[in-house]
Amino acid sequence: MTLKHLLSAALAASALVALPVSADDNKIGFIYVGPAADYGYNMSMDLGRLYLEEKIEGIETTAIENIPESAEVEQVMERLINSGHSIIFATSYGYLDYAIALGEKYPDVKFLHAGGLKTSDNVGTYWADSDDGMYLAGIAAGEKSETGKLGFIGAFQIPQLFRSINAFTLGAQSVNPDATVTVVWTGGWWEPQKEADAVNAFADEGIDVIAEQVDSPITIAQTAEKRGVHIIGKDVNVMDRAPAAWLTGVSWNWGPMMEQLVSEIHAGTWTPSHLRSDLAGGAAVLDPFGDAVPAEVQSAVVAKKDEIVGGSFDIWSGPILKQDGSEAVGAGSALDMTAIESMDFLVQGVIGSTN
Repeated sequence: MTLKHLLSAALAASALVALPVSADDNKIGFIYVGPAADYGYNMSMDLGRLYLEEKIEGIETTAIENIPESAEVEQVMERLINSGHSIIFATSYGYLDYAIALGEKYPDVKFLHAGGLKTSDNVGTYWADSDDGMYLAGIAAGEKSETGKLGFIGAFQIPQLFRSINAFTLGAQSVNPDATVTVVWTGGWWEPQKEADAVNAFADEGIDVIAEQVDSPITIAQTAEKRGVHIIGKDVNVMDRAPAAWLTGVSWNWGPMMEQLVSEIHAGTWTPSHLRSDLAGGAAVLDPFGDAVPAEVQSAVVAKKDEIVGGSFDIWSGPILKQDGSEAVGAGSALDMTAIESMDFLVQGVIGSTN
């Protein structure tokens, strides 16, 4: 029986108890859109949960897996609340509106949502910007590619994916202005067969470096290894699963942000906001380089990383052009957080649709 089924049974049983359950700030619920052992996004969140357990004494965490971005997540949140959980980490992009709605019904519960630009009296967001890391990975990809043809496998056409694709493309074009990035959308966070098919199609087309943002990266990594093309990882370091194909990747380190939020709630100092961190703050991590990355390329990537972390280079500074050649960011300007997190365009050199 899976963790989801065990927990659902326990929560259903608790719902039969007539007496109300008191909310407890030491009982913290986590909800994942996929399996915690996906070696991707959901695993990164679960590693944050485990970090939280290590750092804050006396807490009890509950994780529920495989909950879709639909009304089902609202039901799961409510069951957690009814069993005494007063802090809920809603970790997937499509959970936010449900958290906002349920927050009105349960004003004493704190909802912490991964990303998004909405808050309410008891709903805040947190996010680790991985764009800088994707730009750096793009440099490695652009330098390593022999064809100048790169690929990207994405789940959904949403701002979080657009910004990763654009950052990756801009990084590649910084060392090869003629580089292109072809995007395939799978329509799901966990679609191993579609992902494998996309890798094979890319390889057949002469695309020799593939990046991704899905929740099942091992399929992509291992298929790329078999086809002799290179990969850029995302969310969790899976270098050991495809050592020959691996160039580098961008992992998430959610634990310290989660610890900050829970500590603030316990101290009574938390207020709903958009908490953000990034490569400089340590919440996004540039993964180790694979053996396929030449030493001089590694040095170039590290040098650019130092500029980004030091604040002397902003990857979203203009000029940046959209696919159709129109201006996205003018010279001397840069995108702010709101513009980045609501991004609805792809940059010039990307082959793919936004809808």
